[in-house]
Amino acid sequence: MASPRAIVQIFIAGSRILGKAFLEAGKQAVKNAKSAPQAAIGHDAAGVGHANSGSVTDQLTRQHRMTLDEAQLILNVKKSDLMKQITKNHQHLFKANSPPPKPEKPLTAKQMPPFHSHYLQSKVVRALERIEAEMKATQPEAVEVEPKSHAPEASTPPPDPPSGKGV
Repeated sequence: MASPRAIVQIFIAGSRILGKAFLEAGKQAVKNAKSAPQAAIGHDAAGVGHANSGSVTDQLTRQHRMTLDEAQLILNVKKSDLMKQITKNHQHLFKANSPPPKPEKPLTAKQMPPFHSHYLQSKVVRALERIEAEMKATQPEAVEVEPKSHAPEASTPPPDPPSGKGV
């Protein structure tokens, strides 16, 4: 049998090794936390944490939590594509990730219902919103036309409510 002294020495040596390993891991964690960008700590979307210049594009990136490049990759479009093509891709991807309609007959084991994903569907919607927001920001004429058509209705003040007092 091993003597109790040898067992204690092995235990102490193992504790020292483990203690040193934990100390080094703690030092490294502190070092990493100090040098980590704020976006990684807050789990921001890629590129959103770096959108801090105050430009319109950076504001849209922070607001929609998606870069324009990411939105174009999701919808499989290029910067030069027309809105018609972007909308077509959006509709296709949205329908492809929609839940299938309820079957009239129960499915057999061999018939698997098509896969759908609410997460992917929401990403497709957010990508379209981001691209539309960018287009509105870069083409201010298109945005200004809409309010002018409604301006006459909004310019007339509402009638004053009747009051019981004689003024």
